[in-house]
Amino acid sequence: MTNSIEKKPHAVLTPFPTQGHINVLLKLAKLLHLKGFHITFVNTEYNHKRLLKSRGSNSCDGFTDFTFETIPDGLTPMDGDGDVTQDAPSLFHSIMNKMHIFFGELLTRLHESAIAGLVPPVTCIVSDFYMPFTIQAAEDHALPILLFSPVSACTLLSTLHIRTLIEKGLIPLKDESYRTNGYLDTKVDCIPGLHNFRLKDLFDLIITTDLNDIMFEFFIHVADRVHRASAIVFNTFNELESDVLQALSSMLPSVYTIGPLPLLLNQIGHNHLESLGSNLWKEDTKCIDWLESKEPESVIYVNFGSVTVLTPEQLLEFAWGLANSKKPFLWIIRPDLVIGGSVVLSSEFVNEISDRGLIASWCPQEKVLNHPSIGGFLTHCGWNSTTESICAGVPMLCWPFFADQPTNCRFIYNEWEIGMEIDSNVKRDEVEKLINELMLGDKGKRMRKKVMQLKKKAKENTSPGGSSYMSFDKVIKEVLLKQY
Repeated sequence: MTNSIEKKPHAVLTPFPTQGHINVLLKLAKLLHLKGFHITFVNTEYNHKRLLKSRGSNSCDGFTDFTFETIPDGLTPMDGDGDVTQDAPSLFHSIMNKMHIFFGELLTRLHESAIAGLVPPVTCIVSDFYMPFTIQAAEDHALPILLFSPVSACTLLSTLHIRTLIEKGLIPLKDESYRTNGYLDTKVDCIPGLHNFRLKDLFDLIITTDLNDIMFEFFIHVADRVHRASAIVFNTFNELESDVLQALSSMLPSVYTIGPLPLLLNQIGHNHLESLGSNLWKEDTKCIDWLESKEPESVIYVNFGSVTVLTPEQLLEFAWGLANSKKPFLWIIRPDLVIGGSVVLSSEFVNEISDRGLIASWCPQEKVLNHPSIGGFLTHCGWNSTTESICAGVPMLCWPFFADQPTNCRFIYNEWEIGMEIDSNVKRDEVEKLINELMLGDKGKRMRKKVMQLKKKAKENTSPGGSSYMSFDKVIKEVLLKQY
C-alpha cells in the first residue's frame, strides 16, 4: 500500500434515497474531499441507475479518491427502468428492517479492499439523519459517526419531541376530521425554542391518527437513536434558527451549523468536482439560455421539488394563475408531477403563454435561482430550495405539500418575512394576485430587501472567520479525525 493511501482519512457517506437528500449530502461529500478525505458515496442501486441514466454512464468515474458504491434498497424491483421517487412507507420499512444488512456487507467489502491496498481504511461514517442503521454499524466497527440533518433544525427539534406531543395529548388525532375541523390550529407550547407554532406548522409526518402507522414508527425509531451519534451537523446558520439551535444544543451531545452548504462549497472551491452532479432526472439546460433574454428580476421560477404531486385540478389552477399574471415564468414539470397520469396542458394555455412562459422537465436549480432575471420563486418549501433561495436572495411564494415543508413555510412568511403563503386549496385568482404582489408590490419589495439581508448573513457565516466556516473545520478536527 502506498503512503498516500495509508495517510488519507476515509469517509463513507449515506444519503436517504431521494433526490433532495442525495443533492445536499453530495455537497458535504465534496467539501470533505476538498479537505483531504477519500470519499465513498453510497447510493441505492435503483437511484444510482437513475443517476447514470440522467448524467451518463461514465459520469461518476475518473475522480481521484472519490468513488460511488451501491447497496440494494430491499424493495421489489419496479418494472422497466423506473424514473420516479419511490414509495416513502416502503423505504421506511426497508431502512428499519433490511438495509443494515446491505450496509454491513458494504463495510466488510471496503475493509477487504483496504487490506488489499486498494482504498484507505474507513475512518468515519457521515450519514443522513434518516438512515439510522448507520449508527449501529459505526458502533460495530468502532467508528465515529456524524449525522447530517437534511432538514431544518426546527424540523428535527419537533421530531425529537414526538413523545412530548403524545404525553400532552396533542397526538394522535382522534380521527381524520381533525385535519380539517380547526384542531390543527392548536398552539404548541411544549417544545422549547418554538414560538407561536401551531400543530399544522410542525413536521406533518408526525401528526398522525395512528401511532402504529409505519411512517410514524419510523420517526420514533430515528428519534430514539440520535443521541448515540458522535455529533450532528445542520445545513443552516445561527441567525436563521438561533432559538431552535439553542434548544437542540441542550438536548444533543454535539451540534454544529455548517450552512448554507452551497455558499460554503463556493467559498472553499470545487472546480475539479464541478462536473460531479446528483440530479436523477436529466437537466434541461436550454432554460438558462431562455433566461438570458429576460429583464432583471422579471421571471417567476416555479418548482415543486422531487416528491410533491399535484392533482390535475391543482395543476390547472397554477397554470392559469401563472398565465393570467402576465409575468414571464419558468416552470419545472417533472414526469411524475401529476397524480395518476401525465401532464396535459391545453393548446389554449400553451398559446396564451407562448411568448413568456417556458416549461422544462428538470433544471440546474442553483444556476436558475442565481440568474439575474429571476425575481421570485414559487416553491414547495423543501429545505434545500429554501436555503438555495436565501443564498440567491430570491423571495418566495410558498405552497407546502408535506413533511418539513409546512415548518419551513412558517419560518419563510412569519419569522423571516421573506415570502407569502398560497392557500392549500389553490385557486388561479390567488396565484395571479400573489405573483403580482411578489414581483411588483410594496410587500414584494420589503421581502426582497429582507431576503437580501439574510443572503448577506449567510455569506458572512460561510466566509473565512464566519461561524459556519469555522464549525466545519471544527467538526472535522473534533469528530471525523478524532480517531484518525
